[in-house]
Parts: sequence; C-alpha cells; structure tokens
Amino acid sequence: MRVLLIDDEVSLVRALAQILRQQQYAVDCAYDGVEGLDMARAGIYDLLLVDVMLPGLAGTDLVRTLREESDTTPILMLTARGTEEDKVLGLDSGADDYLVKPFGTSELLARMRALSRRVGDLAGVRELIAGAYTLDLVQRVVVSGGEGIPLTHKEFQLMELFMRHRGQVLSRSVIFDRVWGYDTAVDSNVVDTYIHFLRRKLQRAQALAAGAGSDIQTIHGTGYMFQPAEAAPRQSL
Repeated sequence: MRVLLIDDEVSLVRALAQILRQQQYAVDCAYDGVEGLDMARAGIYDLLLVDVMLPGLAGTDLVRTLREESDTTPILMLTARGTEEDKVLGLDSGADDYLVKPFGTSELLARMRALSRRVGDLAGVRELIAGAYTLDLVQRVVVSGGEGIPLTHKEFQLMELFMRHRGQVLSRSVIFDRVWGYDTAVDSNVVDTYIHFLRRKLQRAQALAAGAGSDIQTIHGTGYMFQPAEAAPRQSL
C-alpha cells in the first residue's frame, strides 16, 4: 500500500514513516495542508493519514475538499484533540476513522488494516475493464479477445496501474514509486524498459503491426498514458 502522511510534527512524521516502511508500506510525507492536498490530488495513494491541526489548510478542510472532489481514498485522522465534539467534526468532514494522539503503533496499524479491508469489501472489485482488456484481480491474468496475455509479475502491476488510471498521464517517477517502491537497487530506467516489454505484448495481443499505434502512449517530457480503443461491439447473428 502507498500511504500519504500529512502532519506538521517533523519528529512524529519521521518516526511513523520509518515504522510504516518497516511494515512494507510505501510512504510519502507532507508537512502542511496545502502541500498535502496537492499530493493527495495525484490520486496515487491507498490511504491518507491526516493531522487535524495543520498550517496552511486545516486537516478537516483538506478532507472536506477531497470528498467534494469525489475522492474516495480512505482517510484516518490523527489529532491530539479527543473530545466527542472533535471526533464528530473530523468524521463529518469525511474522514473514515479518527485516532487520538498519543497512540500505540499496534493500534495505528490495526486501524489502517481495518480501513483497507473495509474499502476493499465495499468496493467488491474483482476485475477491471478498459477497452478490449479485462484484468482479473483474483486470478491475476489479463485477457484480450478471449485470449490470455502472459505477463510477468511487474508487467501485471504496470497493467493494473494503467487500467486504474486510464486516460491519466503518469510520470515516470509515479510509475516507479507505485511498482518498484523504495527498491533503491533498481535503476529508474527500468520503467521505460518494462513499458517497452508490456507495449509489445499488448500490440501482439491486438495483432498490431510493428510501429502501429499503441494503447500505451508516450507523453514526451512527462511520462505515459494508457488510452485503449473501445472494444469492438459483438456482431449479432
């Protein structure tokens, strides 16, 4: 999971980020509400941890803004203010849960797991469909035209990322963070290499000649965008 931690207590942020990374979370940090809102709007996070009292933009206003923009990312609010009125205010702004400081690491991790399960259960998403492609999230396969496309683990992760963000321009750094995370042993050029592999497999699946158009478009100077053509309608007999 990729987590965005928004809190102006630098020592707390550093400690929490280290703990979460040890638990195999990918963590980005922001130290004020304005920066946090900009980062959250990137739409690449699975969970937001948001402090209520933030400089620039209050945590409750940040959450309310995201919800008004139809952002459904799970949000756990963190605060030193634990009155019932404060909790109601946080939850009414659109947060999914509320944790009062100081809190234990075990409780934080348990709340995060609960939020992840709850959202997954509510979503009930077992497959993604984009154009002629169907991605089965349970069987971990991609199908096009009734035929399976053999993908490696990383190619599948790339395909899932593109299908979840169809029509969005994704920078190389975003793709690298989402697929390879904090694996510093991996060269960032691996993004271009793996997209080349994936693009060739998709072209073969769609019977496209070499050099023909691709569903994965290169946005020069920025990154890549997945924009598949709509699947051809079935012919009635």
